[in-house]
Amino acid sequence: MALVILVLTAGFGDGHNTAAASTAEALRRLCPGEEVQVSDLFKEVQPRIASVLNSLYQMAITHFPSAWRLVYHLLGKSDMNQQESLWLMPLVKGLKSKIEMLKPRVIVSTYPLYAGLLAALKNQGVVVPKLVTVITDSISVHPIWLVQPSDLYCVADVETDDVVQKLGVPVNKVRVTGFPVSLQFTETLPAAVSEVQGQRILYLPSTAASHVAATLESLRPLLNAGVKLTLPVGKHRPRLYHVLRKFIDSLSGSPVEIIGWTTRIPEMLRTHDVVICKAGGAIMHEVLAARIPAVIDYVVPGQEEGNAEMLLSRQCAYRTEIAQATGEAVAKVLANNSEVGQQMRINMLPISVPDAAMRTADEVLAVADRA
Repeated sequence: MALVILVLTAGFGDGHNTAAASTAEALRRLCPGEEVQVSDLFKEVQPRIASVLNSLYQMAITHFPSAWRLVYHLLGKSDMNQQESLWLMPLVKGLKSKIEMLKPRVIVSTYPLYAGLLAALKNQGVVVPKLVTVITDSISVHPIWLVQPSDLYCVADVETDDVVQKLGVPVNKVRVTGFPVSLQFTETLPAAVSEVQGQRILYLPSTAASHVAATLESLRPLLNAGVKLTLPVGKHRPRLYHVLRKFIDSLSGSPVEIIGWTTRIPEMLRTHDVVICKAGGAIMHEVLAARIPAVIDYVVPGQEEGNAEMLLSRQCAYRTEIAQATGEAVAKVLANNSEVGQQMRINMLPISVPDAAMRTADEVLAVADRA
């Protein structure tokens, strides 16, 4: 019988999807011919509600961070019983149907609520597969990840391992695998790509349009001095169109390349000299995998604070609160032929895990074998 592995994710933040897709790709490489299915149960079972919740989440973290901080901490202190929450019942039924259809030997979860759904099924007498939970936060682990037990937890680093154990998880239930990033980080770059000359900034905008506009202005002196800027805007293109158009029209020459939706972020991270980004779980570990100096211009309160701490405590990044400081921090990284940037790259060596997806997949398969 073919081994079936079900990987569960949710679209509330990019980290869950990145970890799910990367782990699934690693499993397919290790088990060619076996079935590995990635599923966002929220989108499948309640697509309209999922879309509304995702929009509200994006609005909160971008425009109302203080309100999100309050919600984040309240969720950690609540006595919410995931097994008895009425709003989760459709998800429980959907998961039951998927398990009955696929009969997976093991389930991988990159989102915290799925352990609660499986616990609810157990209470109904359903025989459920083994569960491997990939925790996508570093250091500041929300208690909701651990409300219901998992057969194994995969965490990104030793600090997170310590945090999870202090929250009550037995040492034999935790593995430090690194955060599962794209396997592109383990592949050799094409010579034509890796030999591009000149200093280059990669800017992944995620803040409000006014802040993005101010950040671009802070970079103007560097662009006037010959530094190139790459802007992959993806889903942010509609809301940033006028800001970007106005800025580009004000420049002489063409030092800015704007890119829409792309799968080349791993390549860009490995071929630029510095990246400006938020402190998301996925992007922080992609930064480490690529060993590119980072300027963190935004931290979502609560959930991303540990991600930022992971890099800042090791002198692998700068953190800025205002747009003007972002330009100044980038200039520091690039000064003197990227002297500071080169030191940051050296500092990243001990914690860079570009093959984390393969390590995670190995642990998943070990649990599947025991099952």
